[in-house]
Amino acid sequence: MAKSASTRQPSPFQSFNKLSGELGGAFADLGTFLPLILGLIALNEFSAQGIFFGFGCFALFSAFFYKRPVPTQPMKVISALVIAEGFSPGMLQASAMIMGIALLVLAYSGVIEWLAKQISPAISIGIQLAIGLQLIWIGGAMISEMWLIGVSALCLLLASRFTPLPFLMMPMVILLGIIWQMNSQMLPNFQFAAEQSWQLSWPEQSDWSRAALLLALPQLALTLTNAVIAISALSKAKFPEDNPKKLSAKRFALSSGWANLLLAPFGAVAMCHGAGGLAVQHHFGARTYLAPAIFGVTCLAIAAFWGEAIATALSLIPMAVLGALLAVAGVQLAWSRRFIDGKPYCIAVIFTTAMACLLFNTAVGLMVGLVMERFRRHWYLVKFL
Repeated sequence: MAKSASTRQPSPFQSFNKLSGELGGAFADLGTFLPLILGLIALNEFSAQGIFFGFGCFALFSAFFYKRPVPTQPMKVISALVIAEGFSPGMLQASAMIMGIALLVLAYSGVIEWLAKQISPAISIGIQLAIGLQLIWIGGAMISEMWLIGVSALCLLLASRFTPLPFLMMPMVILLGIIWQMNSQMLPNFQFAAEQSWQLSWPEQSDWSRAALLLALPQLALTLTNAVIAISALSKAKFPEDNPKKLSAKRFALSSGWANLLLAPFGAVAMCHGAGGLAVQHHFGARTYLAPAIFGVTCLAIAAFWGEAIATALSLIPMAVLGALLAVAGVQLAWSRRFIDGKPYCIAVIFTTAMACLLFNTAVGLMVGLVMERFRRHWYLVKFL
């Protein structure tokens, strides 16, 4: 008898396509990752070995803790402020450990679970829409530095789903960008010191209060929404067959909290998960633990063998190509089927929450969404809208 469809072995082409999806998804989030990380290394002269070591450990832990393509990213607000203001490695370490402690306290106290229950799918989609639009805007600004390269990369990435091997397009686009940069007369976007010492240090006493006020406090609202609650909701939607407890907001808070608290003393930057990273990794074919495992092993290899060859290769990735990756991540995060099949009041909550996030910040957007949902619960007639 012929084997049934459920027991039939996948063809070599299908197996290769799945593996290429994991490989493509492993590096699909570079548009968010590389600009901030390379900025910290090139502009602030932080230790490349310590930073990549931290991400390698965090990514490998996430791979085997979640068994899904859960991304690891730098905390955007903290990283951007450190680059812009030239803060010391001690302040960056202190902010990472403060964020780690805050996430652990909120997780173990049950506050994270309570907050997640208050946030409806409409609020989560609104926050994701706002963050997605911000990523598209930032990606567009990066593309504008080299329109031809950036738009070409964006078109190739968006058209990848119509090709026989869609998941190979992302690494191919990066490789083509490096080849173009090598043969152009333009200077690389970043200049790195090939020889760097691994900065193992501890924050000074004055670093703690300044890091809490200037770095951790502005980051906290974005982390709670995007890197804990939003990614929990998105991962449950992407992998409905998994146990919901495995992808709960509490677990995302715990993994980020422990990673920051334990790895910051070894030179790691403030790290978190991210809904945008999950969206783009899933888009490019990542479905299992292999994607974050590949990314983690690559980061550890870069940390172990950091030198002129690796520094040169990273400097040759065009900023416009990174912008194209970031824009694709934004599109994947911003889009939701609720825009089509949602009820009118649900759509109103989504767009009002997103607008408040864009005009003010994610904390204000969250509060606006909660007020609107509270109004719907207490007014009987609104429930039927």
